[in-house]
Amino acid sequence: MAGWLVALGLLLVAACGSAAPAEDPVDADDVMFVQMMVQHHRQGIEIAEVGAEKATTEELRTLAAAVVSTQRTEVEMMLRWLHAWGQPLTPPDGAHDHHGGLPETDRKKIAALRSAKPFEPALLTLLMGHQEEAVQMAATEIRDGVNPEATRWAAQVQESRKAQIDQMRQFLARIND
Repeated sequence: MAGWLVALGLLLVAACGSAAPAEDPVDADDVMFVQMMVQHHRQGIEIAEVGAEKATTEELRTLAAAVVSTQRTEVEMMLRWLHAWGQPLTPPDGAHDHHGGLPETDRKKIAALRSAKPFEPALLTLLMGHQEEAVQMAATEIRDGVNPEATRWAAQVQESRKAQIDQMRQFLARIND
């Protein structure tokens, strides 16, 4: 249980970013990262809401609820950034193809999660893959972005999502034993 509390703490730390001042530099990589992460987070929220509703273990329900709460807060923060930067809230069509090539989580997989049996391994596998995509997206922002607040937050995303993935792997190993 202590490990889950650490993961929850990391989630909350990652959500502590604030709206970046308009005078900070912003480039196309920053904008694309934030636009793409808004979409990515919304999918993560959808996956985690299913988990919070259907998981049979307290630990997994707690993790899923923490993901929902944290990612909602982060979406609000990212939308504030886009407003402050005077940028559209959504990326152009085909943006995944031109910015890192990471696909969205398959909509069919999210739909199938609702009736998956056994549920917990399916949830953990889908959520781990989803969080790994966030780690990769954050790495691109750290490498290419110029906005200090966005790159700091990307580093927090990397750290917190890697910790979540580790926790989920441990949980998956326990339920598979």
